[in-house]
Amino acid sequence: MKRDYYEVLGVSKSSSVDEIKKAYRKIAKENHPDVKPGDKQAEERFKEATEAYAVLSDPDKKAKYDQYGHSGVDFNGQGFGGFGDFSDFADFGLGDVFEMFFGGGMGGGSRRKGPVKGADLRYDLSITLHEAAFGMKKQIEVPVSVYCTECGGSGAAPGTNPTTCSQCGGTGQIRATQRTPFGQIATTKTCVACGGKGTMISSPCSKCNGKGKVKEVKKIEVNIPAGTEDGLSLRYSGYGEAGERGGPSGDLYVVLLVKKDEFFQRNGNDIYVEIPITFVQAALGDEIDVPTLHGDVKIKIPEGTQTSKVFRVKGMGVPYRRGSGCGDQHVRVIVATPTKLTERQKELLSEFGKITTEGQQLGKKSLWDKVKDNVRDAIG
Repeated sequence: MKRDYYEVLGVSKSSSVDEIKKAYRKIAKENHPDVKPGDKQAEERFKEATEAYAVLSDPDKKAKYDQYGHSGVDFNGQGFGGFGDFSDFADFGLGDVFEMFFGGGMGGGSRRKGPVKGADLRYDLSITLHEAAFGMKKQIEVPVSVYCTECGGSGAAPGTNPTTCSQCGGTGQIRATQRTPFGQIATTKTCVACGGKGTMISSPCSKCNGKGKVKEVKKIEVNIPAGTEDGLSLRYSGYGEAGERGGPSGDLYVVLLVKKDEFFQRNGNDIYVEIPITFVQAALGDEIDVPTLHGDVKIKIPEGTQTSKVFRVKGMGVPYRRGSGCGDQHVRVIVATPTKLTERQKELLSEFGKITTEGQQLGKKSLWDKVKDNVRDAIG
């Protein structure tokens, strides 16, 4: 003969839903098969308490039980059987059993109830090539949500507390069962009354309007490492959005975007530049000043230098982010053609052209010079 359900849980008819749930959880935790494996008495107490809770936690079934006793909630002898029959669990609304012991529940209710980490944030920070090369510290301001200090994140006005939602009993979900030719199927949906939170706020906090969070601008010092590449992401743990239900804050990812330089071009840790030189400098040679990220350096231009000649300046590139040393700078010289010549300059250049060979002017042998050399070689 079945015991009275109120006696099984140790509650009275006037007990609230929360009191019934609390009593059931205590018995279920103490007697669950995972806690006391092989203990038949504990298993029977667990099944008995689960059956009692399924009835007394449901307002309709509780009313029928109070009026008609066990006959009012007859389950056609199905009982609570083993854990493999999910239609039984759906029928009796036992998602809480799974939530307590297996961390899942019917429809993922525990994930909604437990702490949830806040969302991560991304901040794009533009920096110059010089800042990327040598590193520096920069302060940025990031708008982020934080727990309200007035209510401690509860959303309720100071001196008050959120109350358990009467519609879902604090689960944040409304469960229902549907009969099909294949048995009963359990369905869940977010509780409309509380928005899935499981609690209601009658007196919302005036500072956060009951949200439990407020927007705040955080000042963060970003340490840009020397040798930074374009797109490098720096992670700042805990500087993202505030979590849910006491969960930790998310992370902030600062993405460094290196702006294009109008003079220097970067390839890895090497720097490339183009420097114009005069016709006279190219022909006679010279020593010129060349700007680098590290400051001006002098390079020697040999006489007869041709346009697009590349000179390498060792160690004047971008510092290596890992390890010591720097890349190189590659200097391409471009011979500039003089313009707006005076009559005297034209006269001198014309004279110069008459007394120099084509090979001298072009910096290489002319086609006719090559033909003559080939004929000379063939004759012997």
